[in-house]
Amino acid sequence: MIDPLAWIDDDAAVWSARGLSRVLRAHRDVLPGHFERGGKWFVNFGSNDYLGLAADPRVIEAARQAAERFGWGAGGSPLVGGWTEAHEELTAALARFAHNEAALLFPTGYAANLGAVSALVGRGDAVYADRLSHACLIDGARLSGATLRVFPHNNAPALAAILNRDRDRNRFRRALVVTEGVFSMDGDLAPLTELADVADQFGAMLLVDEAHGTGVFGPDGRGAASACGVSERVHVHVGTLSKALGSCGGFVTGSSRLVDWLLNHARTQIFSTALPAAAAAAATRALAIAQEEPWRRDRVHALSKRLRDALRAAGFDVGKSAGPIVPVILGAPESALAVAERLALSRLFVPAIRPPTVPAGTSRLRISLSAAHTDDDLDALISALHSAD
Repeated sequence: MIDPLAWIDDDAAVWSARGLSRVLRAHRDVLPGHFERGGKWFVNFGSNDYLGLAADPRVIEAARQAAERFGWGAGGSPLVGGWTEAHEELTAALARFAHNEAALLFPTGYAANLGAVSALVGRGDAVYADRLSHACLIDGARLSGATLRVFPHNNAPALAAILNRDRDRNRFRRALVVTEGVFSMDGDLAPLTELADVADQFGAMLLVDEAHGTGVFGPDGRGAASACGVSERVHVHVGTLSKALGSCGGFVTGSSRLVDWLLNHARTQIFSTALPAAAAAAATRALAIAQEEPWRRDRVHALSKRLRDALRAAGFDVGKSAGPIVPVILGAPESALAVAERLALSRLFVPAIRPPTVPAGTSRLRISLSAAHTDDDLDALISALHSAD
C-alpha cells in the first residue's frame, strides 16, 4: 500500500540538513529566571517572563484561590457559559490600565491578533503590515480575505507611498495598518508616532501588538504606544498575558464599540473555550504587582542596557534592540546552534532562533532578560559569550 505520509521523511531530512529541525525538551522544577533539566540548574535566558512574575507566590496564590472557587477549566466559550467574575475583573483592570473604554479576552495572544484582524477587514479591504510583523498578524490578514500589503521594516514613508498609490487608484474599502510595538525577534521599537501620522493622513485603522511592550515600556508600563506618546491614536491595542504578566491568554483594548464588534465577530473568541478563571485571576494579580512595583521594569531595562553595552563593546551585532530582548545575530543556523550549545555547557539557556522564525541569513541567539536575573547571572552570560565567540 502507498504510504500517504512518506513525503514527510524526505522533506524532514532536508529540513534537518539545513539546521532547522526543532525538538521539545522538558524542564523539571522552575524558579524565577532558572530551571532544572537533567539534574542541572540553568539560568533561563529564553523566557519572556520579563518582570519575574510567572512564579511569584502572590500570582500563584491568586490562581489557587480562583481554581478552588471556579474550578480549573472554564467549560465553555465566553458567550456560552465560560465567563466568570474573574474574567470580568481582569477585563476591567486591563481597560483601566490601558486608559481605554473596554477590553476583551482571547485564549492566546496569537488568537487575539488573528481574531481582531480578521474581524476588522475582509474582501475589498487591505492590511498594511510591517515586513517583520509576527506571524499571527500576517495569518490574520490572510484569513480575513483582505489584500495584504507589506511595507519595509519600520519605514513609515514607504507605508505612506503604498497607501497613496492605493488611494489614487481607489482600490480598497477599508485600510488597516498593523505592526508590533516591540518586535519579538529584534527587540526594536516601531516608529509609532510616524505610523500614527500616516494612519491619520489616510484614514486607516492602526493596530499595535503590544505583546512585548505591556508591563515593560512606557513610564507606566502600558507599552510602546505609551512610550511614544500615541496611545490615544492607536485604535486597536493587542496584548498578551503570557509574557510580562506571567499568565496565559491574550487581550484587546480599545473603544467600547470596537470591543463589542470583536465580541460578536472575532471567531477565535467566539468559538474558543474561555481562559481558565484561575489564569484570569493570576493575570489580574500580576497586573496589579506590575503597577505597584515599577522597580521590576527599571531593573530589566538596567540589565538589558548593561548587556547590550558589553556585547557591542565586544563586537557583537545586537541590532537596534531597546529592551529586554537582546538578539546576537550570527548569520547561519549552524553558527547559532553551535554557540547555544556551548553556552549550555556553562548552564546558560539561550535559544538559537533560525528561519522561518527570522529571515534567512539572520539566525541568532535571542536573549530574554528578566527582573529575576541577578548581576551574577549577567556576568556569567557575558563571560561565556566572549569565550564562545
